Amino acid sequence: MTGTTGLKHLQVDCIIGIYPHERAATQTVYLDIELDYDFAAPAASDAIADAVDYDGIAAGVTRLLQESRFQLIETMAERAAAQLLADVPVATAVRIEVRKPAAVPAAQCSFVRVERRR
Repeated sequence: MTGTTGLKHLQVDCIIGIYPHERAATQTVYLDIELDYDFAAPAASDAIADAVDYDGIAAGVTRLLQESRFQLIETMAERAAAQLLADVPVATAVRIEVRKPAAVPAAQCSFVRVERRR
């Protein structure tokens, strides 16, 4: 009984970018995170211990982004996907979209999307 769980529009303030002004102050990025895993155990038990911990996902990804000071959102997305697959052993796939609103003034945001499977 595979299903998808995740977070929409996770807001993280971090250093991201290649230009000097981007390296000097935090910017806001938004992430959509999806994890596929077998829902059989949590659906049967109705116990949080059998489910994926949303707070843990948010805290781990936020910490990674704030500590790493990435230059590219491509690198950010790849590292976040790798960390989630390592931190959530029941996940069979992860999809992440990273949006950077301040990247291009004429656009709502720039974005990258990655999908990784075990």
